[in-house]
Amino acid sequence: MINWVVINKSVLLSLSLFVALPAFAGQHIAVHPRTSLDPADQATIREIVDMERQSRDASIHRDADFSQRTLAEDYVAISPLGTVTTKQDTLSARKNGQLRYDTIDVSDMVVRVYGDTAVVTARADVKGHQLGEDFSGPYRYTRVWVRRTGHWQAVSYQATVTQ
Repeated sequence: MINWVVINKSVLLSLSLFVALPAFAGQHIAVHPRTSLDPADQATIREIVDMERQSRDASIHRDADFSQRTLAEDYVAISPLGTVTTKQDTLSARKNGQLRYDTIDVSDMVVRVYGDTAVVTARADVKGHQLGEDFSGPYRYTRVWVRRTGHWQAVSYQATVTQ
């Protein structure tokens, strides 16, 4: 199972959630739709899984430096409420300390590789608070990573509340 956090149903959370959601200690990872992967794709999947783990850890520890390094300048996230969040919004939410993730458990992760682009879909069970309001619950998310100048950057993220 992977640790991870997701967004709240409140407007206060719409901004905060995009910063972090992923990471894992014992996750289920699937690769679709190909039946056999070449070694380069296997290595890429391992890199992306590690980026997701680091992202989860950064969310829990409110590590704005990780977001600064790994979010593309044109990064955009969409909350479960439809709010659009930028890289700067994400950095502010991390730095102000009003957003706190207690746990993030990620499961059902699928990583698909398309050259220098990787698409991650997963489930995240999150426990956390923003401005004292609980936003705990189950979410599904999609994150898109792009390799630029040899480094992976998140360019897009979207979360949906599930049951």
